[in-house]
Amino acid sequence: MEQYIVSARKYRPATFDMVVGQRALTTTLLNAIRTGKLAHAYLFCGPRGVGKTTCARIFAKTINCQNLGANGEPCGVCESCRAFEEGRSMNIHELDAASNNSVDDIRELIDQVRIPPQIGRYKVFIIDEVHMLSQQAFNAFLKTLEEPPHYVIFILATTEKHKILPTILSRCQVYDFQRITIKSTVDHLKYVAEKEGYQVEDEALALIAQKADGGMRDALSIFDQMVSFTGGNVTYESTLQNLNILDSEYYFRIVDNMLNKDVESSLVLFNEVTERGFDGGNFIAGLASHFRNLLVSRDAKTLPLLEVSEAQQQRYHEQAMRCKPQFLYKAIKLCNDCDLGYRQSRNKRLQVELCLIQSTQSTDDDGAGAGLCPAKILKPIFKIQPQEKPAPAPKKEKSKPVTPHVTPAAEKPALRTLNLNSTSIRKKSENAPVAQEDDIQTDTQSEVAENGQLELDALILAWQQFANRLPKAEVTTAQRMRTITPQLIDQHHFSVTVNNPLIEKDLTKLRPKIESYIKHQCHTQVSMEIHVAPPEVAIKTYSKPDQFKLALQDSSAFRILHELFSLELA
Repeated sequence: MEQYIVSARKYRPATFDMVVGQRALTTTLLNAIRTGKLAHAYLFCGPRGVGKTTCARIFAKTINCQNLGANGEPCGVCESCRAFEEGRSMNIHELDAASNNSVDDIRELIDQVRIPPQIGRYKVFIIDEVHMLSQQAFNAFLKTLEEPPHYVIFILATTEKHKILPTILSRCQVYDFQRITIKSTVDHLKYVAEKEGYQVEDEALALIAQKADGGMRDALSIFDQMVSFTGGNVTYESTLQNLNILDSEYYFRIVDNMLNKDVESSLVLFNEVTERGFDGGNFIAGLASHFRNLLVSRDAKTLPLLEVSEAQQQRYHEQAMRCKPQFLYKAIKLCNDCDLGYRQSRNKRLQVELCLIQSTQSTDDDGAGAGLCPAKILKPIFKIQPQEKPAPAPKKEKSKPVTPHVTPAAEKPALRTLNLNSTSIRKKSENAPVAQEDDIQTDTQSEVAENGQLELDALILAWQQFANRLPKAEVTTAQRMRTITPQLIDQHHFSVTVNNPLIEKDLTKLRPKIESYIKHQCHTQVSMEIHVAPPEVAIKTYSKPDQFKLALQDSSAFRILHELFSLELA
């Protein structure tokens, strides 16, 4: 049985022309060899698996070749080339600095430097993972690196350039290797598949290239794994299954649901993703990348930034043309915020579901610059049947205190369910940006119906919304306002009762803004009265758990949200 050799070793480049994805760098090295302008020390930097050590070996082989070709490539038949191929060359020495990083190891290397080459012109020392050398080893190496014998060339390789001492960097010519593009990786994998007689799909190779993240060695290792899994018939579905990658089809379907304003289908689809074992954080990161791909596929100038197969490019372009740029900006911002807050969130699933709901609702926003600061406000997603408007209560005198009528939960109008903004149980309120003072100003030019009537539910909602929009400087006042429930006096007047003069003073100062805001929200003229409760009258203040329980009792819509999203009290 023939000995098996992994693809990463079997198809390792033997000449500069075979190196994938580093054309500019290999051209520079070839030109230096042709003109004889060789430096005494080189530093090859870059991610893992992009060809640093391979290029170092090719360089060492080429400069010692006795019969260089016209293109500067080694002949492969001379004694020096054959000795290199057979692994018996005495002119090339490799040192793994990860396991040989002491001063003694460097001193031994320096002793070998003193011996001139027996065959060929140069003695080449390749030090891999050079950043692993100790401080003392670096210091012992400095003098030799700066002034080696004329027949010695050092090639240092590292994945972490920032850990190299400046004194080492200043003595070397630095070459930065790039990550290999997805297209270059796919083309090389196709070449390997043809040589080996495997059947492959382009979409499957694109997935492997994306998983390798720019490293050819990783791509070939994954390719070998897929060949073993499929028996030589590498398909898109089998690659998804073996590598546990979330199919991009889910993201296309999610965006289609958003464009159709179908929140429910998006939530069900996300549930299907989680049931397959995928983490919500990975899902939201993938969704953000999908929105980014849609954004860059809208324009021919940015289309090269989309590193997918041609069939995928066409599909991205078709969906992107159905999306407004403002929607894509805003969706990317929402996904990025969700990704940042995912790990800190106590209810991670709800974090993702809120992002999906907000992204769906952002399709309605056509405002300029909509993606810069998306408002974190949820619109109603459940359709509530309109109920008949109750007959207006008879007008009452201002001098007589009025006790608000408590309507049974089943008979309350649908607007009552929106009073959830008044409590602190909202999952995203802690992260929502605090509005500036200008945000609470209303449009004085808007029309207000003179014959409008003030309703208790609308009044409470506007009151709590005003409290939520107060700036950070008035956070104490906002907290106090959330514990106060305004009471109707008549169709255009309401009162609030506070338990100390300090709160009265703060509300009196804000009174014009409060009246203006409620007037704008309720579309009617309003006037507010502020009363301080006598010391013997106790005003009950509900704790957060009490507010949560009351909301569950009073609101059927909130109970639906509680069961659907598994809401918890923060």
